[in-house]
Amino acid sequence: MMNVKIEPSWKSLLSEEFGKEYFYNLTETIKREIANGVKIYPNGANFFKAFEMAPVDKVKAVIIGQDPYHNPGEAMGLSFSVPKGVRVPPSLRNIYKELHTDIGFEIPNHGDLTPWATQGVLLLNAILTVRHRAAASHRKLGWEHFTNAAIQKLSEKRENIVFLLWGNFAKKKKELIDTSKHLVLEAAHPSPLAGGAFFGSKHFSKTNAYLESKGIDPIDWRLA
Repeated sequence: MMNVKIEPSWKSLLSEEFGKEYFYNLTETIKREIANGVKIYPNGANFFKAFEMAPVDKVKAVIIGQDPYHNPGEAMGLSFSVPKGVRVPPSLRNIYKELHTDIGFEIPNHGDLTPWATQGVLLLNAILTVRHRAAASHRKLGWEHFTNAAIQKLSEKRENIVFLLWGNFAKKKKELIDTSKHLVLEAAHPSPLAGGAFFGSKHFSKTNAYLESKGIDPIDWRLA
């Protein structure tokens, strides 16, 4: 197995993936791009940040994004999240609006979702890296094989997790999830391009209602 720096419980769960040819080719391609001066986001220490923040046995909910933000200083290894001090992206602004109408969420002046991750929200991008200012540029490198395995194995190992699938890209992940023992919530993508179809989904209150019905502490969505 390759020596990959990833949170121990995830390293164990995904151990088979690290030895596969696609993963070797993926890592070699990224190493080569970096050696050739290509800027890649997030930085290497944050490739597996989502896993680091939410160990396997702590995951309560999963929010699936597509790939990292591709502008400087934005990507931090957590889907939809940006560091404090960075302008809140449009999709996240809409997530905040839905939270406000759903649970009375006070909209913060930042986009750092780390407090969600530390409570067991796996903020997982399907593709974990991207080239500078080139959206979806690492789409065909093999990351989706890896993150699909993560979703499927998490579904197999655990129970009573809420999977929030926003947009057609994320909804395709439903086939990886055992819906007999997990809750899957589907909605339009929060992007403004979806014309507001995301609003009214009430996924945040539904997530907590489900968790509480299973005797699991709800998620405190507050960030302000």
